[in-house]
Amino acid sequence: MIDVLTIENLHVEVEGKEILRNINLEIKTGEIHAIMGPNGSGKSSLSLAIMGHPKYKITKGDIKINGESILGLTPDKRAQRGLFLSLQYPISLPGVTLFSLIRASLIALKNPQEAGQNIQVKEALPVLKIRQELIENLKLLGLNESFVNRYVNEGFSGGEKKRTEIVQMAMIKPKFAILDETDSGLDIDGIKIVSNGILQIANKKIGLILITHYNRILKFIRPDYVHVLVDGQIIDSGGPELADKLEEKGYNWLKEKDFQQI
Repeated sequence: MIDVLTIENLHVEVEGKEILRNINLEIKTGEIHAIMGPNGSGKSSLSLAIMGHPKYKITKGDIKINGESILGLTPDKRAQRGLFLSLQYPISLPGVTLFSLIRASLIALKNPQEAGQNIQVKEALPVLKIRQELIENLKLLGLNESFVNRYVNEGFSGGEKKRTEIVQMAMIKPKFAILDETDSGLDIDGIKIVSNGILQIANKKIGLILITHYNRILKFIRPDYVHVLVDGQIIDSGGPELADKLEEKGYNWLKEKDFQQI
C-alpha cells in the first residue's frame, strides 16, 4: 500500500507574522523529496508545522495523511499516524537512556490509548529483541553498542546526535520521515555512513523529506524531487538536476530567473 502525505495551500504564522505561504507538496511512501533553501527561508518552520509544534499557527490550508486532515492532532498523535521528525538541533535527555526512549516510543506507537500501562503491549515487545535490533541499527550508523545505555544526546558530538536520530527512525519505522539538516555537523565520511544508513532503512518504504542547505548529502541520496524554498514559499521544483544547478549557480540565480519572468 502506498501512503500519501499531502500539504495543501499551507500558510503558517508565528506571533502574528506570516513565515510560510502557499506551500503545496505531495509525498508518497517510497519517494525522496529534498527541500533546499538559504538560511531563514522557512525550511525548519515547515518541518515543525507539519509535526504540530504549537508555536506555528496554521492560518490557511491543510496537511493530510491518506486524505485525512491531521491539523487537529497533537504531535504524539501525528507520530502515531506515521510522522517522524529528526530535529536540526537534537536535545539532551539526562537520565533517559537511548534504549528506554526507544522502548517507550514503540509501546506508545503500538497502543495509543494506554501505552504506559498495557502489559500485553509490553510483552509483545520483548526487551531482548528491541535491544538486539537497536544494536544492529547503531552499527549500521557507525556507532558502538555502548550507546544503548547512554543518556540520549548527553555528551554526544554533533555527528553522534545526528546518527542516533536516524537510529530512532530505524526503530520506529514511520511512514514519513522529515530529516532536518541531518548532514550538518557531519564530515564527508559521516555523511557517507548516514546516507547509506538512511537508504537501507528507508528501503523504498518510507516517504523521505530531506531538508538541507547544500547538495553534498544529495550526492549520496539522490532525490526524486527537489523543491526550493525561499522567503517562505516554494519558488521552483524539479528533479535532482535542480540541486546540481543550485550548487553551481546559487539561490540568487533562481531569484533572478523569477524576476526576469515577471
